[in-house]
Amino acid sequence: MKIIIAPAKKMVVDSDTFGIDALPQYLAQTQQLLAALRQLDYPAAKALWHCSDKLARPNFDWLQRLDLTHQLTPALLAFSGIQYQYMAPDLFTAPALAYVRANLRILSGFYGILRPFDGVVPYRLEMQSKLNVAGSRSLYDFWGDRLYRALTPKPEPIINLASQEYAKAITPYLQPDQPLITVVFASLVDGKLKTKATLAKMARGEMVRFLAEHQANAPAEIQAFDHPDWAFAPERSTARELVFVYQK
Repeated sequence: MKIIIAPAKKMVVDSDTFGIDALPQYLAQTQQLLAALRQLDYPAAKALWHCSDKLARPNFDWLQRLDLTHQLTPALLAFSGIQYQYMAPDLFTAPALAYVRANLRILSGFYGILRPFDGVVPYRLEMQSKLNVAGSRSLYDFWGDRLYRALTPKPEPIINLASQEYAKAITPYLQPDQPLITVVFASLVDGKLKTKATLAKMARGEMVRFLAEHQANAPAEIQAFDHPDWAFAPERSTARELVFVYQK
């Protein structure tokens, strides 16, 4: 069973808490992307990132001196957005760390796919960014089926805790008999399910921690997620979508 999650825009450098296991497996392709990004002038980079000058200027300056092989942080600690804060990987037990090493993968527009202890540097590049590289029309086109092949060399269940933007890098390549099970965290609003981004990110992080702590190895075990704010809704779920409803 493999679990996929999205990265976070917010990143930190932490070379002390854990060491890295390896470099990302598609580092050559990341170098291609880096070269393409460095060809952009500041207005083009800012437009690509869809952010303010306050964020764009330091990111543009960092881009010019970024080194893919120095001052590396394990991916699981490098991303520090809400999902990762609620996952709290720095508090994992040794068995939980072994579990995520084997089962968790982070999808990334810049690195493609990351194992939790691949060494990375801070970057800014979302999967849906309009960057043309090596004749590709998009990052989805650039990465093609590489991420899927790295994720499950032999078909096995995939637990989707990623956003739609990142799951789209995997879903076109699924084998016909390979289950991809999406976990939905939603609130009931006027009788209809509505996903609230911040709550969903918090819950996805907590779900990863739950699966790691319980050494879950079958999709059915997801239903046992026992967080006080969320209740599994079997009547709203299907074989390919497990729905948890917010209780507050």
